[in-house]
Amino acid sequence: MSTIRFESVNIGDTLPPLALPSINRTALALFAGASGDHNAIHIDTDYARRAGAPDVFAHGMLSMAYLGRLLTSWVDQRQLRAFGVRFVGITQLGHVVTCTGKVVDKYEAEGERRVRLEVQTVNQYGEPRVIGDAVVAL
Repeated sequence: MSTIRFESVNIGDTLPPLALPSINRTALALFAGASGDHNAIHIDTDYARRAGAPDVFAHGMLSMAYLGRLLTSWVDQRQLRAFGVRFVGITQLGHVVTCTGKVVDKYEAEGERRVRLEVQTVNQYGEPRVIGDAVVAL
């Protein structure tokens, strides 16, 4: 991670994308253990099918964690001032997730120079799964 300077960032700049391996059962089990979210819809195929899903699917918070990784690959986590998302689609088993971010505003607040970013995850078909924004102090 390099030091990003406010002066060198422009509205419209994009963060280096974060491409991840396809979602698999191991990733879901590991995330369930790490997060404490053992909701059966994410780990039990029979339960997911009874609920009307074709199979288990990724935790929304796993995708949010991936977006957090995108941000902290760009700046130190101590520079994050805000981060929020909205879940707009289900990330299915086998989906290949790519996280992206774009600078949409530059401003000063509370004595800091900040940028606002739009962030999202998309699957291999380009379909947004999670969208959100973040504020970073530079």
